[in-house]
Amino acid sequence: MPEEARLLPVEPMFLRSLRDHVHDLVRGAIVSGQLKEGEKLNERRLALELGISTTPLKEALRVLEVEGLVRSEARKGIYVTFGPTQAEEMTLARAAIESMIARQAAKRVTPADIGIMRGFLAQMNAALNAVDVPHLIELNEKFHDAIHDASGCEYLRRLQNGQRMYDHAARLLVLADEIERVRSVEEHAAIVDAIAAKDPDLAERLMREHVIRAGEKHIGLVFGAKKSGN
Repeated sequence: MPEEARLLPVEPMFLRSLRDHVHDLVRGAIVSGQLKEGEKLNERRLALELGISTTPLKEALRVLEVEGLVRSEARKGIYVTFGPTQAEEMTLARAAIESMIARQAAKRVTPADIGIMRGFLAQMNAALNAVDVPHLIELNEKFHDAIHDASGCEYLRRLQNGQRMYDHAARLLVLADEIERVRSVEEHAAIVDAIAAKDPDLAERLMREHVIRAGEKHIGLVFGAKKSGN
């Protein structure tokens, strides 16, 4: 008979490093426009605001530089590089990848895949009615993952993983609006119908329009001006 456990499992939130938490906080501040393009980051002040030493902050900033959100200049400091132009490029990159994944999903989808997508769609409608925005965002991401699974596109999925850090932060802003939440769920339903109908052209077009529209909304919220991605 197994010995009774004396300790509770470690909570998932504690399995992540301090650097990862700091990275997420600073990244969110950049993508939401709280830290603005061209702004020089004062590491000591940021560390003080976060209640940490500068070491994990420096580590997080190195990751953000690799992601292209900040730039380090020798003997000058670290500057935010994320602005409307970069946001537009990231939106277009995501639209290109996601639309191709949707196209392949429409070619390869199985009844089981459709069942999973419609299951997430039903849960999204329930979260929409309950005004449970955090759960809706979580389901939104799982819904897109289900399309990725159905597509079988391993290479495109690896490319898309590089966009996830932007996608989540953008959804937090965009889906805070009730009209956007309703429209997003409706667009997801149309995408599922196109994939279920095995119509790759329609699935590709609807996904591209969905991603670009949401991206333009995010750019408008953060920078106060709509950038055209079409």
